[in-house]
Amino acid sequence: MPPTRIGVTAAAGAYSVLVGERTIDTLARELDDARLGPRRIIVSSPRVWDFHGPRFRKAGAERTPVLVEDGERHKNLTTVSRVHDALVKAKADRSTVVIAVGGGVIGDLVGFAAATYLRGIRVVHVPTTLLAQVDSAIGGKTGVNHALGKNLIGSFHAPSLVVADPTVLDTLPRREFRAGLYEVIKYGVITEPALLDRVRSTLPAIFARDPVAVAPLVAASCRIKAHVVSADERESGLRRILNFGHTVGHALEAATNYKRFRHGEAVGYGMLAALSIGVARGVTPASLYDEVLDLITHLGPLPPVSDISSKEALAAIGRDKKVVAGTLHFVAATKRGETTTLTDVSAKEIRTVLKQLGLRA
Repeated sequence: MPPTRIGVTAAAGAYSVLVGERTIDTLARELDDARLGPRRIIVSSPRVWDFHGPRFRKAGAERTPVLVEDGERHKNLTTVSRVHDALVKAKADRSTVVIAVGGGVIGDLVGFAAATYLRGIRVVHVPTTLLAQVDSAIGGKTGVNHALGKNLIGSFHAPSLVVADPTVLDTLPRREFRAGLYEVIKYGVITEPALLDRVRSTLPAIFARDPVAVAPLVAASCRIKAHVVSADERESGLRRILNFGHTVGHALEAATNYKRFRHGEAVGYGMLAALSIGVARGVTPASLYDEVLDLITHLGPLPPVSDISSKEALAAIGRDKKVVAGTLHFVAATKRGETTTLTDVSAKEIRTVLKQLGLRA
């Protein structure tokens, strides 16, 4: 199938998201067409580079990539400093382009390094996980975690190009691949119910990594994300819908020191929490909760939460970046494809739903 090109509007200038099989093999041409260069430095992780490094030999980048560890526990200022050190050593200037090759963690921290080096140089994202392809590589959110909360340190720094190639997903462990599907379900709940139907009806082919089944999921998710962030780049309104499931999800990640959950897994729990609160409030149909629970159950088991303290999770929610002027903006679903934002969700309501998820008091 021919690649899909999706346009994204950003304050720094419009950019393209290219989705399709073997698009990595045309990366050099895409960079040339976008006039990105002349120096190109790749930043990746050792694990990703072992799998995919040979495919980037024709990208016109520096021969030796900068390799840093990935994973949420490495998504911190220390790792960003290592990227800065490498850029200084390479004498990178404002004409240099940084190419982030990896999952969401690599994309976030490399994007932040690019945003802060010389007060901002260009960055290109080549996401190699499903979650990064459908979500984190698009929109310009960059940043790192703090010990007390997820993504508390960062900036908005839009990429100059995103290249999402579904063929790289063949090397993903099943758990990592599954983690990305939770974000696809999120898009189905908040804006495009057809995605819920597509996941349910084609799940065997999706898990088989059949490009005919996977590529449309990536393209549809990218279109949704592109539309939302083009309308609200800095999350002052519409973009908040993308936080559906993230309030409790981020809290679970922080409460376990970013060591237990893949981000998508935490969002899976977070979506169930948000739907449960919505049902209790009378704004979410119980049938939607049942539908999402059934989909999540069919994807496979989520990590256990019975040893996590509700008190610690609540404390993490209080530090969440979605708290504005002391008010938590909590996204709830009103029906398939539509949401509302609640600004009066109480600690008691959250404590109740955390108990329903299985957290200890």
